[in-house]
Amino acid sequence: MKNADGSLAITKTENGVNPLCFGQTALLGCDVWEHSYYIDFRNARPKYLENFLNNLVNWDNVASRL
Repeated sequence: MKNADGSLAITKTENGVNPLCFGQTALLGCDVWEHSYYIDFRNARPKYLENFLNNLVNWDNVASRL
């Protein structure tokens, strides 16, 4: 997240709360609830995250939000 003062933070929100509610800008979001990965990855959350970060994230787009 990017805070209103320009600082960066790694945060989590409960129940999908939008970080805009806290005056933050999301740079990247990743859903780690089981429903988001179970069909493809079963209980292998680390493999899901590895695939997400290495193959799905458009890092240029993330960097543009800085």
